[in-house]
Amino acid sequence: MTLLERLAAIRNTRMVQSMLFVLGMILLFVAAPLASPLPGPGGLLLAAAGLTLVLRTSLWAKRRYVHFKRWQPRAGTWFDWGLRRGSAKRREALRKERERAEAPPLSEVPRIDDPLPKAGLELSPVDPTPAEVAPAEPAPRH
Repeated sequence: MTLLERLAAIRNTRMVQSMLFVLGMILLFVAAPLASPLPGPGGLLLAAAGLTLVLRTSLWAKRRYVHFKRWQPRAGTWFDWGLRRGSAKRREALRKERERAEAPPLSEVPRIDDPLPKAGLELSPVDPTPAEVAPAEPAPRH
């Protein structure tokens, strides 16, 4: 058994989970508000660390987090990114793969990098084609 496997086994015990939950609550509700008046992002970092510990150890907090993500999907995406959640990474990879599959081939995509799109400065042919030239009418004689 490697060291990482031993640490994971210790972390998954009920007593350690309870201690991590309490530590997360202390960081979130005690240390973060005390550190937030100080200069710098200390309070924010402590709150993020506390939230991470609480979400990793509490089923109730995970359910509330899921409700929050459904209510505020953009904020939930940022939280997933900050927590480095595997499920968020899988969802993002699936979304990108689906977008690539649904996208038309590059040969059919209209160009959008035209520097002067419809600005009235479109190029016109220098010499008109014979079809564009109207036959000259003779001048009327008086």
